[in-house]
Amino acid sequence: MSPRQITVLGECVADAFTEPTADASNELALRVLPGGGPANTAVSLARLGTPARFLARLSGDVFGRLFRSHLEASGVDLSYAVAAAEPSTLAVAELDATGQATFSFHAQNTADWQWTSAELARADLSETACVHTGSLALVREPGGAVVEEFLRTAAQRATISVDPNVRPLLVRPEAYRARLAHWCALADILRLSEDDLELLLPGTPPEQACDLWHAAGVRLVVITLGADGALASLDGERVRVPAVSTRVVDTVGAGDSFTAGLLHHLGTLGLLGGRLTELGIEEVEEACRFGARVAALTCSVAGPNPPWSDQLAQLTAVDGV
Repeated sequence: MSPRQITVLGECVADAFTEPTADASNELALRVLPGGGPANTAVSLARLGTPARFLARLSGDVFGRLFRSHLEASGVDLSYAVAAAEPSTLAVAELDATGQATFSFHAQNTADWQWTSAELARADLSETACVHTGSLALVREPGGAVVEEFLRTAAQRATISVDPNVRPLLVRPEAYRARLAHWCALADILRLSEDDLELLLPGTPPEQACDLWHAAGVRLVVITLGADGALASLDGERVRVPAVSTRVVDTVGAGDSFTAGLLHHLGTLGLLGGRLTELGIEEVEEACRFGARVAALTCSVAGPNPPWSDQLAQLTAVDGV
């Protein structure tokens, strides 16, 4: 079955990676790649073969032009993207020895957070099976409340997927905690990382967190655990999926790619478009295993550069999974 369209709403960020120079003591070189959690997810969906539409506010500056080129080259539909007057958001990434990234953000009054109701009212969701959002778009003002209202309307016809993607350097974790139960009431799928879990519910075991979020209204919770794979919980019925072994260059965009793989697989099975009433734990496990393969390939290259479907097919042929 061909998957139906998935609409992704959120930011596109210029990820600037530090690189050594000939005179490391007196200058710093930056390699800039298009990034941002929602943008990474939209690109990954499109490369996997899901029709992906991206609702974004894209600046006309040099970074915004880079974003448009990257998204369009990956096959993402930008027909409802807003041409924004504000500058693009910049995130400077430093990688540690394991490929984990630490970010510093330059995001004051940038394009990504200025959503208005009129801008989102233009979006036609008649062909959309799922709306995915999260990260800073849901929590950073002035646009966060507008995005929430858009989700409430979208839920009448589409599955809702949320990735909190907590960024404490830009928004305090308390702000996410204050809204998370509300997002769970709106969402059908909640995907987050073990780092997100620790920031949202410090010291809470993943299984207990799943139960809390189920009680708040979300049916499917998936927590990615890095090298330990992922835990998925569907209405309290749980499954653990191992990570796929790979040579890690960096982990930038891995969680976003996992989310795309999860949604793509569920869409291919025809399970998106409502409240997941036909979804069973076996399909959840399949989708998480697929997402783990997509994430592994993303980790094997530099930056947020998710695989194309033919690359994933090659990995499957080699590993037999």
